[in-house]
Amino acid sequence: MDDGAVVHFEGYRVHHNTSRGPAKGGVRFQRDATLAEVMALSAWMTIKTALVNVPFGGGKGAVRVDPSLLSPGELERLTRRYTSEIASFIGPLKDIPAPDVNTNPQIMAWMMDTYASREGALRTNVVTGKPLSLGGSPARADATGRGVFICARQMAERAKLDLKGARVAVQGFGNVGAGAARFLHESGARIVAIQDISGAVFNEDGLNPAEVLDHLRRGGSLRDYRPAEKLAKDAFWDVETDILIPAALEGQIDADVAKRVRTRFVVEGANGPTTPAGDDVFRARNIPVVPDVLANAGGVIVSYFEWATDSGSLLWDEEEIVMRLRRVLEDAFAAVWTLHERDRMDLRTAAYVLACQRILEARRLRGLFP
Repeated sequence: MDDGAVVHFEGYRVHHNTSRGPAKGGVRFQRDATLAEVMALSAWMTIKTALVNVPFGGGKGAVRVDPSLLSPGELERLTRRYTSEIASFIGPLKDIPAPDVNTNPQIMAWMMDTYASREGALRTNVVTGKPLSLGGSPARADATGRGVFICARQMAERAKLDLKGARVAVQGFGNVGAGAARFLHESGARIVAIQDISGAVFNEDGLNPAEVLDHLRRGGSLRDYRPAEKLAKDAFWDVETDILIPAALEGQIDADVAKRVRTRFVVEGANGPTTPAGDDVFRARNIPVVPDVLANAGGVIVSYFEWATDSGSLLWDEEEIVMRLRRVLEDAFAAVWTLHERDRMDLRTAAYVLACQRILEARRLRGLFP
């Protein structure tokens, strides 16, 4: 630490499955991180990468720390120590970390540099989510939110819903929720309700996501955002919508909340926002849920593009990356929808069946050795 003290922080890196390619998954710096959580998240990544058919497996990492309590120097030393400890089982063809909760492009730059120092050569493809000046990808910051929007548009087409004028509610207004709201707003949808940790707001005529985000960045909160009616936080779930996007934390929609929700369909921007009991209620009410492993896969898809371009010394501009992202997600959505209709299963089950079929097929073809 800056005062010369030596402090112990526990860290993890988990490989869940690498049958289809190197492990892929983020690193989070979180005070309450646990090994069980990291194991579960790595399995989630295995499903997600297989579902969107990128050549990766599943991995995840974490350090149990509150980074807000560290100085910039302490944060750098923590990152480099963690990278040094896991360096023997990460690498461009082994395991490619990325940003996650409380980590960012700067953290990835330190990880990449630490790995380069150990290997004696720069490997920009050892991590993704890097700064643009170090081999990062255009469109990466908006990738997950854009992916949520693409999936919402695909679901709207199948539900015969015109996005122009469609009523949308977004829970969580961080990178994912704000990005999805912005793309939907630009397509003519009305963002009628937003909820974040500070509260909830409503406007029947629609909220401008860019203006809301600007207000928040200037130190304001939803509680004092004037062009909107203040809602009791819990009343957010009672707003009638066409599209509901939970993009905050896991476990937000349990059975009781699912009974209250009035929407045509749900598009999950967060990981695990709907509990199994909530899923059962939505299924009984015939409310489709576009699952997280599909809807929020935009980030890992663009991470794959970053890894591929770094590996091949290619140069793709933002327009090409957005076009490729759209094509990959639309293909994945179509495959899930086909299975959903053919075998009469909900979209989440269809997504998991499709992903598991691909993983097991790769494992069968590779066989076991020795």
